[in-house]
Amino acid sequence: MKLQQQQKKPDRELRCPDFWIETSSSIARQYAFDSDGRLSVKVVDDSRPVVRRMVDSFVNKFFPSGYPYSVNEGYLTYTQFRALQHFTSATLSVLSTQSMLFAAGLRPTPAQATAVSWILKDGMQHMGKLICSNMGARMDSEPKSWRILADVLYDIGTGLEVLSPLCPHLFFEMAGLGNFAKGMAVVAARATRLPIYSSFAKEGNLSDLFAKGEAISALFNIAGMGAGIQLASTVCSSMQGKLIVGPLLSIIHIYSVVEEMRAVPVNTLNPQRTAMIVADFIKTGQISKPVDLRYREDLLFPERLIEDAGSVKVGRALHKVVKKASKLSKLREIFPNEKFLINSESKQTDIVLEHSATGEDALRGWLVAAYAADIQKLGRVPSDGVLSEAYEKMDNVFPSFLSELKVRGWHIDRFVDGTGSRFSW
Repeated sequence: MKLQQQQKKPDRELRCPDFWIETSSSIARQYAFDSDGRLSVKVVDDSRPVVRRMVDSFVNKFFPSGYPYSVNEGYLTYTQFRALQHFTSATLSVLSTQSMLFAAGLRPTPAQATAVSWILKDGMQHMGKLICSNMGARMDSEPKSWRILADVLYDIGTGLEVLSPLCPHLFFEMAGLGNFAKGMAVVAARATRLPIYSSFAKEGNLSDLFAKGEAISALFNIAGMGAGIQLASTVCSSMQGKLIVGPLLSIIHIYSVVEEMRAVPVNTLNPQRTAMIVADFIKTGQISKPVDLRYREDLLFPERLIEDAGSVKVGRALHKVVKKASKLSKLREIFPNEKFLINSESKQTDIVLEHSATGEDALRGWLVAAYAADIQKLGRVPSDGVLSEAYEKMDNVFPSFLSELKVRGWHIDRFVDGTGSRFSW
């Protein structure tokens, strides 16, 4: 027994690192424990010139995470010409709006004032798009929830526009807010379109799926426009009719998109789906397919903790999970070659991932957390040895677990945890 314990020890003695770096919201910070055991923090590269900071901030806001290594060759050229295209298009739009107002016979001064008001109203939509674009990582993690939110925002914006005749003196304010909500909705809907279509793609037919999906959308948009024209000339010719029919159509709209999203079998690993996979495996020994989990996903509260999977919370910063140098050293001894650290508390278990951790690393950590929770319930192992026992158990079953996951159609190359904090040694 002693010989086996000696063999399990790493070749060289692990010690607490002098410091580690955490990256969150595109900002890198260096954390370290001083000689007194207190945690200190400083921003990495704080001495950068102001111009460099501005350039880095621009790249972080408007380019993909990891740029230029995360994109294919030609992305910069594409972005430059796309920016020029939108700039010229917006300029022509302002000129054409002003020209139409003058053509309507308005006086120069009122026409210019009215043009400015309309431009500001449309500008609110672009502002909404800019704000929502910062949520891209969260949309990768929960595309179905964000797609539903997009339609809710769109209905709110439409509702404000429908109600604007009731407050003619606040027309531009209400229309502006409506366009702001619609702008956010447009970004969320477009950003989640690809992962949703990808979930249905088989044999590399994503382009065909996308084209056919857009064709169906266009067909029913035309049909809906025809129905809208008919309603506008009959039932909804008065404000009272709009106040009755509008909410009914909105309820049907939101119900339809919720059911639509529930039917999508997303096959990427995020915190909720990973927890459900692990919980099913612990209880039954079987791996669920993406199609098996789609109607069990919580689209309203996707961050809920699943007790059968160890009540895991992923994404908290390392300095909030581990507050003592001795604790950090102990965790590194238990998980010497892993890209995750686990810390169990009374109500939840925190998993902190290394910056380069993949879906496979997240699954390993989640299995350890789930086994640790089971061992604690039985109470057969001292509390100090729970994680070690759970880690050994995970290591024995993981090869077959991983193989079955791939057979079931799960993509394990990435773990999309939204904007969760990660660390690097």
